[in-house]
Amino acid sequence: MIKVAMIGVGAISGIYLKNLTLTFKEVELIGVCDLIPERAEKGVQYVKDEIEKGAKVCVPKIYKDMHEAFADPEVDVILNLTRPYEHYEVTKAALLAGKHVFSEKPLAVDMEEADELVELAKKTGLCMGGAPDTFMGAGIQTCRQIIDSGMIGDVIGANCAMVCHGHETWHPDPEFYYKRGGGPMMDMGPYYVTALVQLIGEAKGVMGMTKKSFDQRIITSQPHYGEVVDVDIDTYLAGNILFTNGAIASIFTTFDVYYGRGAQARFEIYGTKGTLVVPDPNTFGGPILLLRPEDQAAAPKVDPALMKKEAPNFYAGYKEIPLMFDYNENSRALGLSDMCKAIETGRDFRANYQQQHHVLEILTSFSKSCEKGEYIPLKTKYYRTEPMKNNPMHGILD
Repeated sequence: MIKVAMIGVGAISGIYLKNLTLTFKEVELIGVCDLIPERAEKGVQYVKDEIEKGAKVCVPKIYKDMHEAFADPEVDVILNLTRPYEHYEVTKAALLAGKHVFSEKPLAVDMEEADELVELAKKTGLCMGGAPDTFMGAGIQTCRQIIDSGMIGDVIGANCAMVCHGHETWHPDPEFYYKRGGGPMMDMGPYYVTALVQLIGEAKGVMGMTKKSFDQRIITSQPHYGEVVDVDIDTYLAGNILFTNGAIASIFTTFDVYYGRGAQARFEIYGTKGTLVVPDPNTFGGPILLLRPEDQAAAPKVDPALMKKEAPNFYAGYKEIPLMFDYNENSRALGLSDMCKAIETGRDFRANYQQQHHVLEILTSFSKSCEKGEYIPLKTKYYRTEPMKNNPMHGILD
């Protein structure tokens, strides 16, 4: 049994605590640590409550700091759930202490930090991976099987968008979203770009245009209601990604736009034989929609501009495809569990650092392209990891 210590018990930790306690059977959470002790205590109390309900897990220790966790000989893996600009420091210290690391996204906030972490992982021979692991869920894995089977032909391109007005209306501690390592591309972009490379393959270059629309944000969520945040990063980013196979993807992320909550995620893959509507890559499930030429054979032969105008149903005529894989609920810690299985068996794991590294270079190249006014070729290489395999036992990895 691989034993894990959690560093950072903030907002995202809740779903990790739940899934490590109730779902994933091959990982044991043995300790937690947070700069705010009350958060660590609350996390441990959650586990205690579940044990009283019948969960067969141990009560995690509370470490006074991350270095105490690193020094614990029982710990195999550090789960790094700190804020984005802290990922580099925590991951580096853990690797130097001889621990494997699984980190929340992104790997680091810039390529200099990421390059150093990758070299350190190679030098030490330790496993280093991280979120997002949503691509391992039923939704993206089903889409990958559809594409790999040739159902939409050769991939021509893709179009992705994440449109909202920021997180300060609901997140309990939203300030870091507007500081170094934050912004819509670094926060939400990892889900979209990770799904893109999983579905299409290696990217070779990026062009982008970015800007900051508002210099300040007012928090309207508790407990920081009314506080003003200075915005230090771009919050409106749009660009194109050129893939090695010739496909071109457009991606747009913003924290500046008022938009319907149910429509803020857009993700379409275009092929020579059809169009695939990919589910929100920040989720693990569906729905998945498919349109092929035969679906349009009976469409009226009129100029669309002359048709009666109504509220558009963009996906009229598309067919919903059933999910073909497990994990369609919020399964965060799936990637961690997969990495732990790899540590035990010696096989590769899916949410590995070469994927994180490639995705981070794409994410950071949009602003670089805008600053330089030029196309940015990518230096990192990428290979797709193995698709998921269905196991009859939920919570047990192949």
